[in-house]
Amino acid sequence: MKGISTEHLLLTTDSAKRLYHDYAKGMPILDYHNHLNPEDIAADRQFRNITEMWLHGDHYKWRAMRWLGVEERLITGDASDKEKFMAWAGCVPRMIGNPLFHWTQLELKRYFDVQEPLNAETAEKIWNRCNERLSEPQLRAAGILDAFRVKIACTTDDPADHLAAHQQIAKNPQGAAKVIPAFRPDRALDITNGDFADYIRKLAQAANQDIQSYDNLLQAMQKRIDFFHEQGCRLSDHGFGIFPYEKATEKEAGQIFAKALAGGSISLAEEHKYRTYTLLMLGRMYHARGWAMQLHIGAIRNNNERMFEQLGRDAGYDSILDYHLAASLNGFLSELDRDGQLPKTIVYSLYSSHYEMIATTVGNFQSSEAEGKMQLGAAWWFHDQKEGMLKQLTALSSMGLISTFVGMLTDSRSLMSFPRHEYFRRVLCRLLGQWMEEGELPLDYDWIGKIVQDICYHNAERYFQMS
Repeated sequence: MKGISTEHLLLTTDSAKRLYHDYAKGMPILDYHNHLNPEDIAADRQFRNITEMWLHGDHYKWRAMRWLGVEERLITGDASDKEKFMAWAGCVPRMIGNPLFHWTQLELKRYFDVQEPLNAETAEKIWNRCNERLSEPQLRAAGILDAFRVKIACTTDDPADHLAAHQQIAKNPQGAAKVIPAFRPDRALDITNGDFADYIRKLAQAANQDIQSYDNLLQAMQKRIDFFHEQGCRLSDHGFGIFPYEKATEKEAGQIFAKALAGGSISLAEEHKYRTYTLLMLGRMYHARGWAMQLHIGAIRNNNERMFEQLGRDAGYDSILDYHLAASLNGFLSELDRDGQLPKTIVYSLYSSHYEMIATTVGNFQSSEAEGKMQLGAAWWFHDQKEGMLKQLTALSSMGLISTFVGMLTDSRSLMSFPRHEYFRRVLCRLLGQWMEEGELPLDYDWIGKIVQDICYHNAERYFQMS
């Protein structure tokens, strides 16, 4: 099995190659949404082996291995880390067409300068070579951020988190990158979760106040937003399957909250009313702070009940939810906009058929508060591959303005995922280069190159204002 050259990967025209190598390649990274562990960065963690660094927690790879019939013990089970690496190596040659094939090549090349392809024959050599290098400073957690020119990395943090690791990083930085929390209050909105009352007690402790009423809850959330803001946070994040919009009064939301706190049964209509009203209140708080609000919509999670009981959440058993979104999304945004309290908002959908609809929806609510205030989010999760990115970029450019796009993110738990920014930049340059070659754009490289650099970094820097 021969490897592929990564120099011009995905760059199909001379214009694409020039845009990438002269304008995109050297840009820094602002990774505004990921699931990295800030404690790893605070401690500048050194990984014991390549499996620990690369395969632990990576449900993309786990899903592919299961597709090929690999035993679960070699994926998430009690097999040794070396056995798991060897199992993964044997799968890679079968990954053609899947982004994992390209990501594997890029990650091994960029982190370990591995030139040869990973397969069963090369696995032992690559295992040894990677493990020998893991003590090098640029392959420790904070060193990786510096090696990839990451200026800012935004983790995903619950309102009840103490953010001690973030404070430690800010006080004693291990590298040049800023590591900033993002506010993810899903558990405060998930009123039908069986541990909701326990979570509210945890939130009350973090806010240093009692939460006996809905008004208390809003006060506590405001306190936590203020605390996160002090730690540099400038954006929130929310995850939804179906995005609810069911009008309610504060009194109704309070009654539903009290019912849930007492362990009562909550109907679907009550759940939607509570979520809608609470998210509207949070949106107003975000606007007052100048934050951006991210809405990740359309995942149906933990679908394999047997494996959920065995492995729990985030184990690779989630998929795409198809449903109607336009009315609820427009209604929600309009209610905040009517009162002049609509924050900067990024809307992601896991259902790619929503892209054009979302682009036209966010176009309804642009304003002079910020350029590109309302964003169609990057190709997310199952779509962060060539075809998904091209579809998102084409919908954005056709229905909105690609020049204002805030660019890519890793959305990953792994410090090995930063080449996804490179992958995105190659796809972006491929698209714009094709337009240049076909005469749809002029062969003005400085002009188009500036737009490329804006999308790669500068737009996000201006949008989030975290520098």
